[in-house]
Formats: sequence, structure tokens, C-alpha cells
Amino acid sequence: MLTNLSIQNYAIIEQLEINFSKSLNVITGETGAGKSIIMGALGLILGQRADSSALVNKEKKCIIEAYFVLNNKKEIHSFLNANDLDSTDELVIRREITSSGKSRAFINDTPVTLAQLNILSHLLVDMHQQFDTLELTQNDFQRQVLDALAGNGSLLDEYESIFHQWQNIKKRKEELQNQKLQFEKEADYHRFQFTELQEAAFKPNELEEAETSLTLLSNAEGIKNVLTNVQYQLQESETPLVQQLKSIIHQLNNFATVHTALPEIIQRLQSTQVELKDIADEIAHISDGVQHDPQKIEMLNERLSLGYKLQKKHGVNSTYELLEIQQSLEEKLQAVLNIDDAIALNEKECIQLEDDTKKIAAKLSANRKKQIKPFEEKVNKLLAQVGMPNAKLKISLQPTALNPSGADDIDFLFNANIPAGKTDNLQLYLPIRKVASGGELSRLMLCIKSLVAESIDLATLIFDEIDTGISGEAAKQVGVILKGLAEKRQIICITHQAQIAGKASAHWFVFKEIKNDKIATGIRLLSTEERITTIAQMLSGEKPTAAALENAREMVRN
Repeated sequence: MLTNLSIQNYAIIEQLEINFSKSLNVITGETGAGKSIIMGALGLILGQRADSSALVNKEKKCIIEAYFVLNNKKEIHSFLNANDLDSTDELVIRREITSSGKSRAFINDTPVTLAQLNILSHLLVDMHQQFDTLELTQNDFQRQVLDALAGNGSLLDEYESIFHQWQNIKKRKEELQNQKLQFEKEADYHRFQFTELQEAAFKPNELEEAETSLTLLSNAEGIKNVLTNVQYQLQESETPLVQQLKSIIHQLNNFATVHTALPEIIQRLQSTQVELKDIADEIAHISDGVQHDPQKIEMLNERLSLGYKLQKKHGVNSTYELLEIQQSLEEKLQAVLNIDDAIALNEKECIQLEDDTKKIAAKLSANRKKQIKPFEEKVNKLLAQVGMPNAKLKISLQPTALNPSGADDIDFLFNANIPAGKTDNLQLYLPIRKVASGGELSRLMLCIKSLVAESIDLATLIFDEIDTGISGEAAKQVGVILKGLAEKRQIICITHQAQIAGKASAHWFVFKEIKNDKIATGIRLLSTEERITTIAQMLSGEKPTAAALENAREMVRN
């Protein structure tokens, strides 16, 4: 709800402030007094482009502020949170325009872009001006109207949930199919690589151990000669070291009782003799195991050659990495076998969700169809009441592909001058956006929104010149509808019709005055007596008659 609008230095408005009521606010005034200027200023708050030519005083910037009470509107709080803006119960929008044309916008004192402001404005205010592209011409709003009347809220929530599940499953199905194509393209190559590694049949650490074995075999003759010579020196030469030590020990034993240090030396020599004998035996054993084996050398060279070739091919350096690649290739080949099962399972789930989606879409369509005829009748009856007796609304509901809101293509069709007896001829109707004028759209929107006000969470409604082309009883009926709608939603209406002004909860009068030798626009809230006089003037002229005054008093009283 718009509670306050403050305008400074915009066109011929030097400064004014309006505190709107929460129900029906009517703005009247002579043609050219500045009503459209006020609407232009409000348009800037709602994200319209700024024009520096609107600044009469080039020494000051233009500042327009609007205060809104949100009344816990979830959509607005969600927008504020999503854009990192302060989310409070009161919303302040400010627009500043410099003489150079530079414009800045603020929401709760945080700078924002015009795009952000424009999005927010559609959540706050529904403005109907002459020749505007109105919300009524948009198919999504038309669908919302039928859903609101049909009470499709919870069913639509269920549908949207299943529809999105279905879309996600379809997307997953496409991903699996693309993955299968990719697998099939690569499968032969993967199979060749896997077979190559599988046939190689490497064991863990085989190549590393083969390198060690090959080095040993390549040096077998030299190693064996050295081992044989050492073993000979230790045990089998003319003076083997083991025998020499035995002789030395024997010589020292002769004097072991004479010198106290000799027993320890003898013991150490005996230990050395035993160790050397053990070493000699070990060397003999090792020597027996060292054999030059040309066949084994050839076999190892072949294994290493194959291993090095595969390592180079796969860009790795160890047997372990080759075995890892083999395992990975095996898993990829297995995935090719498994993906058909996954696609089949996905296809089954996709069919089930599509079937569920179609069933709920059918219920939505049936509910919408039920509302079309009674809704058309009510709207057309209201159109006659507001001065459009030959205007008729037709609703076209055609089947279409499943989409986020169902399987219906909904279009509001209109003809402002339908011939008598031709109301059912669809060829005479065209989409609203192609045939309805600004005033016709405003009155049509008023009729529609008065019927759905309790079902749709409408924003503040602003009607500019809704009374174009009507008077008398039609104007009275517009006032009655506006009054009824204002019981549920805040309405701001600019009018020239006394019958509409008489229904106001707050009546604002726009006027021109001379200030500092300049013409300026002002606005004031009229008292009851001022309202009576103003409405009487709207009925009979500058000097209202007693009858006009009495008529105006009756309008205000009722």
C-alpha cells in the first residue's frame, strides 16, 4: 500500500506531499492543473526513464520519494532478500535526477538499478494509464485470473512440482543418452586398450622387480667369479683365512694363563673365526644360486619392453599406474553395459511422471473451462454497466504442449462493438492487446479485477482517466465498482466524473497557483464541504446551482 508520495522540483511542481488513504483515493482538478505530472512523478518511482527537461529549476535536483507499507507480501520480501536489500515492513523508494539528466534510484537507502526498480514496481503498483501496455494483455495474468476463480491454487502447486520433476528426469534421460553415444564412440578404443593391458597380465610391482632381476642376471658371471674367489680365500686356499685364525688362536692359547689380556683376545678371535666360516658358507650358498640364464634374460627384456611401451603410451611410470588404468577401462566398459539399464529405468520413471503431469493438467483445464462462461457473463454484464454495452469479452482456451502452468493456451479476446446476435462468432474477436483502447482496457481491467480481488493478491491499483468517454449512469457504476474494489485493495483514481469522485474515501484536488511569480502545481485533501462544492462544480460549472450542490451532497452522503 502506498502511504506517502513526496515530489520536489519536478516540472511545475515545486514541492508537494500526498498521504494516501488505504481505500479509494480520488484525484480531481481542471485539465492542465498537473494531474498527469503527478502520475509522471509516480512513474519515475516505478522505474520509468528520467528526462532532465522535466526540471524547471536547473539549480536543484529533482527528488521523488514514495513510502509503502508491505503488509507481509511474500513476493516483495523475497525480492528484497534476493537483491540484498533491507526487508522491513515499510519500504522507501527514492529517485533523484540532476539537471544534467543523471538519475539515481534507491530502495531503503540502498542504490539500485532501474531494472531492479522496474521489477519491484510491478509487485507494488498496478498502474493503468491511457495507451499503456497493461497487465491485462499478458497471457500469464489471464491464466492467473481463471486459476483464481477456479480455486486452482493447491492443484497448480502440485502440478508445478510434478512438472519440474518430469523436466528434471527428461533432462537426465537426455544426459544418459548423450553419455551412451559418447560411450559407444569410445567403447571400441577402450576395449582395445583394456584387452592390450589384460593380455599383458602384469602383476603388482612386476616391472620394478623385473628390472632388479635383469640387472642381477646381466652381471651373473662377474658376481659368481667374485663370490667363488672370496669363498676360496676364506676356506679352500693353501692358507685359508679361517684356518689361519685357528692357528693364531692355538698359538695364543699357550700363554693365555700367563697374560690376563690374552683370554679376551682369544675369545674375540674365536668369534671372528666362527663369523668368517659362516660368511664363507653363505657366500657358497649365494654363489650356487647365481646362474647366467640367457632365456630368462630374454624373457625379462621382452616383459620390460612391453611394459615400457605401455607406460609410454599411457603416460605413466609404474606397474601400479598401468593396473589402475586397466581397472578404469574395465569400469568404463562395464558402464556401457549398465547404461542401457539406467536409461530403461529412467524412461519408465519419465513416462510415469509425464502421465501424472497430464492427469493434473487435465484437471486444471477442466476447472478453467468451467469458469469461462460464468466469468464472461459477469464481465460482459459489468461492461454494460460501465458504459460499454456493445463490448464483449471472449476467452479462448486451446490445448497446447505441457508447460509450467498446464496444457492450455489462454487468450482474452475482445470486441468493443460486437453486432447484435453475433456474440458467439469468434472470428469477430481479437486479442485484447490488438483492439482495446486505453480507456476500454482500464474499464475492462476494473471489471475483471473487481471479480477476482478476493482471490488474487493485487497490488495498489492506479487508474488514470478510467472515465474517458463515459458519464451519467455508466460513470456512477464505475464509481460503485471502484468503491467495492477499494474495500479489498488500495485504489488511486484520477477522474473528471463527479459520480466517481463522490465514492472517494479521500478526495484530493490538484490546482495551479502563483508562487514567487511562477506557476506551480499544488494539491490538497478536501474536507467534506469542499468535496461537495468541488463535485457540484464538476456537475454544473464554476458557479454550481443549488440543485447541483444538493446532488453533490447526496453523492458524498451515499
